[in-house]
Amino acid sequence: MALTVQATFVDPSAGLRVEATAGSGFSMVMDADDADLPATAATPREAMLAALVGCTAMDVASILRKKRQRASSYRISAVGETRQDSHPHVFTTIVLDHQVEGRVAAEALRRSIELSATRYCPLVSMLSATVTIEQRYRLREVGTEAEQDALVVVTGPAA
Repeated sequence: MALTVQATFVDPSAGLRVEATAGSGFSMVMDADDADLPATAATPREAMLAALVGCTAMDVASILRKKRQRASSYRISAVGETRQDSHPHVFTTIVLDHQVEGRVAAEALRRSIELSATRYCPLVSMLSATVTIEQRYRLREVGTEAEQDALVVVTGPAA
């Protein structure tokens, strides 16, 4: 199965803003991380992190649903560290933080994240070839102030 994407400069005479359109017809806009120009959209590296958290979140939510776990709130954030001393400015580590509230067993959440990271999310698999990806969670049961947090899995060349 092949996926296709085409990028077109929005205004080639000014800036580096591009619109990328997928074969499915959906599109997104990206812009360069250039101090000389005003930012008009997410950078390609930010878009890559967005795709990574989207892929992971969909996996985890689907697995939790199959396990009959009821999350009332689920957010996932990513922090990507880059090597700034030379080009290309590639990610060296990425930390994914899953924040979950609801009636969710800690073991079910841990296993859902682990399955996404090691079996289902193609973006984790591709990026882990060169980037260390750490996945953690913070879990709060509805109606309590108690919060559990844990490191679930580390993938990548240093894992």
